[in-house]
Amino acid sequence: MNIKKPKAAIARHGFRRREKSCGAIIVSDSGRILLIHQRKGHWSFPKGHVESGETEEMTALREVKEEVGLDVELDTGFRMVVTFSPCPGVIKDVVYFLGRPLTTEITLQKEEVIGYEWVTAEGARNALTFRNDRMLIDKMEEYLKENSAG
Repeated sequence: MNIKKPKAAIARHGFRRREKSCGAIIVSDSGRILLIHQRKGHWSFPKGHVESGETEEMTALREVKEEVGLDVELDTGFRMVVTFSPCPGVIKDVVYFLGRPLTTEITLQKEEVIGYEWVTAEGARNALTFRNDRMLIDKMEEYLKENSAG
């Protein structure tokens, strides 16, 4: 599922460059969600640009490892795309998967990340800077409810 601006709005604004990033919404076994505090000031999920030759999954795994030092297992059944314009002339797609941490020690990439918190879904809705990220929490909860055992 995509959360994006209508194509007409994208065309009307004259976007000349397209970018793609991938990341993960990391959920612990206790149901807590990992949020990171970016050096630029906003709270979000670990993510970053796709490098040449990488799949979306490879990018998400690499970016999580680089930004917070965790190894994660991705649930690619949950794949959400957020589309926005980070600056004039650029349209960006960010692909998110669900991630389950396989390791526990957080090591922040100090150049980009200044803090982190493990929060509840409601805590995430309150802390996340961008509306599209908050909407991902709703989609995640729907997905987990539909795909839970029992």
